[in-house]
Amino acid sequence: MASLNPPVCDFGWQAPDFNLQNIDGSMISRDLIMGKNGLLVMFICNHCPYVKAIFPRLVNDVLELKMLGVNTVAIMSNDPADYPEDSFENMQKVAHQLEFSFPYLWDKTQSVAKAYDAVCTPDFFGFNNKCELQYRGRFDESRKDTAPHSTRDLFHAMKQVAETGIGPKEQVASIGCSIKWSNL
Repeated sequence: MASLNPPVCDFGWQAPDFNLQNIDGSMISRDLIMGKNGLLVMFICNHCPYVKAIFPRLVNDVLELKMLGVNTVAIMSNDPADYPEDSFENMQKVAHQLEFSFPYLWDKTQSVAKAYDAVCTPDFFGFNNKCELQYRGRFDESRKDTAPHSTRDLFHAMKQVAETGIGPKEQVASIGCSIKWSNL
């Protein structure tokens, strides 16, 4: 399981559209989920220890961001053939157990991950309300374990985006497990 760092923010890059199946069976698009002050698109999965380490805090931060007008969507792009923990059924279980307040979408063809140039899980893309990228950084300084007294990098960046439309100039890249690409 390789850990990778995605590139840092390409300010102004336009969010590619998507239309993916949510765990409840509905279809969710970028424009449908956009918040009045922005959108957080996050590539996550169920098996990655980096994602598991932040799940409880992530769920709470997303609720706070919603109150600021920033909506969130999670996308799972891994090929579950080699990682059964990332199956659609397990996505449903994890979302239910952790009480996700945001859509959890399955990128079955991996086309959305490719369009976003997603590299790892977690990989965060924070957009303003014009669909312009303003944040592509880490959740916080934690790795596979929670760092004590860690700063809330993602939350504070998206709060700034909600208030000003512009993300912080200084960003630290996320780190996580590589996306598990299909061999087909």
